[in-house]
Amino acid sequence: MKIRKIMAIAGFILSIFAAPSVALADSYGAIAYSPRTGAHGWSHSFNSRRGAENAALDNCYQRAGDCRVAIWFVNACGAVAAGPRGWGSAWANNSNRAQRKALRQCSNYSGNCRIVRWQCSGAR
Repeated sequence: MKIRKIMAIAGFILSIFAAPSVALADSYGAIAYSPRTGAHGWSHSFNSRRGAENAALDNCYQRAGDCRVAIWFVNACGAVAAGPRGWGSAWANNSNRAQRKALRQCSNYSGNCRIVRWQCSGAR
């Protein structure tokens, strides 16, 4: 009887540690940007890159016809920075880092860069 109890407890403990963990789904986001007009669109919490990019473009096209996907990201954050003579984009694991990286990227093309838009995916 004592052996059965020990085996039952051991089996229970083993099942706790051996249970498969539930994986969280990836969450995609994107930022679209129009260099000509400065219009932008964004998306977050999509289950595919294509869905996130299409939503960002749709949101941007409502404001300008020459939008392009500036950055896409998964389980992360993205940012777009622009200045008078150019723009840059970047992604990182948090919004502050993404913004700093986008400003650095923009500074390769222009001075006086500023953040146009930042966005994190839904999993953040």
